[in-house]
Amino acid sequence: MTEHDDGRTETAPAHAPAPAPGNRVIAVFGGYGHTARFVTAELLERGWTPVLSGRDGAKLEAAAARHGVEWRVASAADPASLDRAVAGAVAVINCAGPFAETAPPLVEAALRARIHYLDVTGEVLVARDTFDTYRDDPRVKEAGIVVAPVMAFYGAVGDLLATAAMGDWASADEISLAVALDSWQPTRGTRLAGARRAGRRLVFEDGRLQVRAADEPVPTTTWTFPEPFGTEEVVGEFSTTDVVSVSRHLATGRINAYLNAAPLNDLGDPGARGPQPADASGRSAQVFVVEVVVRRGSEERRVSARGRDIYAVTGPVVVEAAERIVTGRAAAAGVRTAGELFDAGDFLRSLPLDALDLGE
Repeated sequence: MTEHDDGRTETAPAHAPAPAPGNRVIAVFGGYGHTARFVTAELLERGWTPVLSGRDGAKLEAAAARHGVEWRVASAADPASLDRAVAGAVAVINCAGPFAETAPPLVEAALRARIHYLDVTGEVLVARDTFDTYRDDPRVKEAGIVVAPVMAFYGAVGDLLATAAMGDWASADEISLAVALDSWQPTRGTRLAGARRAGRRLVFEDGRLQVRAADEPVPTTTWTFPEPFGTEEVVGEFSTTDVVSVSRHLATGRINAYLNAAPLNDLGDPGARGPQPADASGRSAQVFVVEVVVRRGSEERRVSARGRDIYAVTGPVVVEAAERIVTGRAAAAGVRTAGELFDAGDFLRSLPLDALDLGE
């Protein structure tokens, strides 16, 4: 129940009616953030109607004016405001960190409204907890919705590549994911997420997720990436949400995750600027490569993708996912990863990548 300044009270319904057929409204929470800019632009490009929400009214109004869309002030700490923010939508995309504070109340709001929930978190512990909390929650199935965390560059691209590489294999001895960036230019949200993790690393070995303490040494090695990177020094036990998503549905005893060492200098530089636009869309010039190697005995399968700007590519990733979910082109309702929901190769081919090698 919410009490307004004029004395009115408002109580959210236990179950909101299902959205009308043909409804193309999607709520974007954290609508004035850097990644949300790309998400909103992608929604508009595809003919959807984004409604922006967030707690800072001034920033929200400015972002909405830039895109020419509706906006609604809402706070993760105020359930009734979240209900108003998602009212009339068919899905909500959560772009607002810290996700430890926003993901649980937004999932609950989606459950009350009976609409799909997607987020773009890169926070590994939050991703793990969202899957653990809602995977067996009967309310998700009863509402008939999809809860899709980590539907972003980190969490979805690697998961889709690994799913494509696995193909007809029922299991693999190990899955290795390696990411190369020519620079990072992290957003403020990325920096804060790293600070909250405080050096802890989420790894998957012996068939289960484990947390490494910050004082445990980080392994290093080299990895030979596709062009334009070649052989690079990499850090191991890279704490990426891909480890969480891959471990949820692909049978393997071990997942290795690597990041080339060079961009870590950007991440650790407090004076470094955030992403700098290099074209009219706001994309930076940053180049990324993601390579996945799946091994079973003496057999090996290798796939890769190359593109520009890890934040910008999150827009088409999460919007493509939302579009497929809303239009009935996802595998099933429930708490799912990208690899579980979609045909991996088909989804990857839909993304604006500069190169895609699925080993076909």
